[in-house]
Amino acid sequence: MTVTPLAIIPYLTQRDAKAAIAFYATAFGAEEVSRQVAQDGQRLMHTELRIGGATLMMADAFPEWGGPPAPSPAQPSPVAVTVALGTPEEVDAMHDSAVAAGATSGMAPHDAFWGARFATVTDPFGHRWMINGPMPA
Repeated sequence: MTVTPLAIIPYLTQRDAKAAIAFYATAFGAEEVSRQVAQDGQRLMHTELRIGGATLMMADAFPEWGGPPAPSPAQPSPVAVTVALGTPEEVDAMHDSAVAAGATSGMAPHDAFWGARFATVTDPFGHRWMINGPMPA
């Protein structure tokens, strides 16, 4: 039996996907791979980004099609996106870059009990990010 590698890709609903793309580029070094504009010419119905080697997909909210509502800073998403980095220094740098770009720090970088450097931020669109990197052995 052949096992196909599994990829789980976050798909975020946004209040302003175009602004989110710009934020993620500044905060996380995201690169836009593709963009599909909705028929209204304003909202994005699908976008694919790459952050490092990882894929992130998102779209604007489409309540008229029964889509989920976008979170907001006042009502953040109950789900978090975890970014797994390679070093503690990368955790500190990503946290600081996100905060400088406009994210709110939920937890400053610290050495966590499970042997990793860890931090959290909430982006300006209400999405929570957990930033994790292993401590040296």
